[in-house]
Amino acid sequence: MKKISKTKITQLDVARHAGVTRSMVSYVLNGKGRAVAPQTRKKILDAISELGYRPNKFARALSMGKGGALADQHIGIVISGAEMFLRPYYTEILAGIHSQAHEKGFHIRFIRFFYELKDPVLFSQLIHSEEINGLLLVGIDQCLETDEDMRLIEKIKSQIDQIVCIDWQKTGLSSVLFDRQDAAFQAVNYLFLKGYEDIAYVGESDQRVTGFKQAFLEKGMKTSDHYIDSAMDMASGYEAVKRLHQKNNTLPRAVCCGSDEVAVGILLYLNEQNISVPGKTAVISIDNIEIAEYTNPQLTTVNVQKRAMGSCAVDMIVNRSAGSGENALSLLLPVSLVIRKSA
Repeated sequence: MKKISKTKITQLDVARHAGVTRSMVSYVLNGKGRAVAPQTRKKILDAISELGYRPNKFARALSMGKGGALADQHIGIVISGAEMFLRPYYTEILAGIHSQAHEKGFHIRFIRFFYELKDPVLFSQLIHSEEINGLLLVGIDQCLETDEDMRLIEKIKSQIDQIVCIDWQKTGLSSVLFDRQDAAFQAVNYLFLKGYEDIAYVGESDQRVTGFKQAFLEKGMKTSDHYIDSAMDMASGYEAVKRLHQKNNTLPRAVCCGSDEVAVGILLYLNEQNISVPGKTAVISIDNIEIAEYTNPQLTTVNVQKRAMGSCAVDMIVNRSAGSGENALSLLLPVSLVIRKSA
């Protein structure tokens, strides 16, 4: 079949490509897909994806020479899932994005979950240059599990020129994130300075583990994987320290947590077991979210520039410096120690 120019694609073109009536296409596009048989709906969605169909408002704008006007000051945000709205760390990043966009006269066009973009209708409505000037992908590495997910990233790259990954990296895309390795390195070195050497790590298994081990290696000491456990939130932090305690019938002299949320879960467990902090077990963490100042005891932590990650990503879009491929820009924000009372 002859390929149709993207600027001329209509519902009728989609219908012909799928071998269905135009009304069937309209039902699917208007969210009335339940009135269409599953096999027919799939044909329509495949046709939309293959042809790159866009809603009429964009076709009208293009015919009037106003295609770019719709997108010049609009930014899209894609996050891994609904749980991000509940995580203080990510809400601060999103706050930074919104504040800087407002400061620069830009508008947030949408916030969507990554899995939603697997819907060809929604993808064609949102992910193209007549809709947004740039796209921010926040923590998407947390939900990239299949080849289909990676193909979707590539499809996004083919549609949008200005893309910034926030709090993660993808080869060929610009990114803004904090120095995870240095954060853990600073935390462990502070524990060494305080005289602690029997130290466990509980947190995400990424560059933070590398920084944890680096601190030991530079001190001429060996780390034990026996004292490294994965966790990413309060519940998993609680369970991880519980496992360490039950497995060894004791706890290390100090725990380095990959995040403040993990540390909150650990503090709860230690409190339940009447284990004093830092008297029996010291706790240090990473992030410096607001709650860190209000735990009992207050958390010693490593500050991450969360709002700055969001604002710097917006600046990349505004300044059109969010290159791709060989021109991809990676911005690694420094971290700093915040000394309180838990270590």
